[in-house]
Amino acid sequence: MARIIVVTSGKGGVGKTTTSAAIAMGLAKRGHKTAVIDFDVGLRNLDLIMGCERRVVYDFINVINEEASLNQALIKDKRCNQLYVLPASQTRDKDALTLEGVGQVLDELSKTFKYIVCDSPAGIEKGAHLAMYYADDAFVVTNPEVASVRDSDRMLGILSSKSRRAEQNKDPIKEYLLLSRYSPKRVNLGEMLSVDDVQEILSLHLLGVIPESQSVLNASNAGTPVILDEQSDAGRAYSDIVARYLGEDVPHRFIYEEKKGILSKLFGSK
Repeated sequence: MARIIVVTSGKGGVGKTTTSAAIAMGLAKRGHKTAVIDFDVGLRNLDLIMGCERRVVYDFINVINEEASLNQALIKDKRCNQLYVLPASQTRDKDALTLEGVGQVLDELSKTFKYIVCDSPAGIEKGAHLAMYYADDAFVVTNPEVASVRDSDRMLGILSSKSRRAEQNKDPIKEYLLLSRYSPKRVNLGEMLSVDDVQEILSLHLLGVIPESQSVLNASNAGTPVILDEQSDAGRAYSDIVARYLGEDVPHRFIYEEKKGILSKLFGSK
C-alpha cells in the first residue's frame, strides 16, 4: 500500500511545487516507485519544474472524468525510471476535482506505487482540501515570516480535523515542518524568524531547512528538480530531508551562519 504525502502550506509562493518535485525525485532516486500529482487545476506548474510540459497529453481531470486511463496520463520521468508525473489541467475549473474521483485515482496508484506525492495549491479552497484529505503524511512548507507561519498554523487545524483519517478516527496525519528560503544571516539581523521561533509557534517535527539559493530558480527555469543539483545547498538540503523522512539520522545543516575562518577574514573571501 502506498504512503500518500501532501505538500501543503497556507500561503502561496513558499516553494510547495519545488518541494514536491524534489521530494518525489529524491524518493525515486532511492529506488522507491513514486508518483507526484499536481492538484493545482487551472494553473499547472509541476510539469514545468519537472521538465515534461511538452509531453502532457492527458491530465488528472481527464482520468477522473474517464476520458483517459491513468496509464495514458502518467508521464514517466526521463531521468529516473521510478518516477511518474500526473499533471493538472490548465483548462478546467477546480470544481472538476471530486472527492470520489481523487480517491479512485489514489487507490489505483496505490496498487503499484510506494509513495504518492500530492502537490497542493495554496490556501484552503477545494483543491487544497482534496490534496490533503487522503494523506498519511503532511510536509508543511513555510517561510520564516509571520504571515507564512500563521497561515501554516491554520492549515494544521484543517489537517487535524478534515482528513479521512480524522473522520474515521484513525491515527492522525504525521506532520513535518520544512522551512524554506531560510537565511541565518538575516535571522541574526532580525529580518526573519529563527527556526526556534517557527517551531515554538507550530510545534512540528523539523524535517529540514532549505536555504535561500539562486539554484532553486535556476533549476526551475531548467525544468530540473533542484535535488539533482548536488553541488547546491538547496539540493543537498532536500537530499537530507528525504533521508530523514526515510528514517536516517542526518544532522541538520544550514540553520546557523557559517563562521569565516582567519584566511577568509584576512583576504575577504566570500
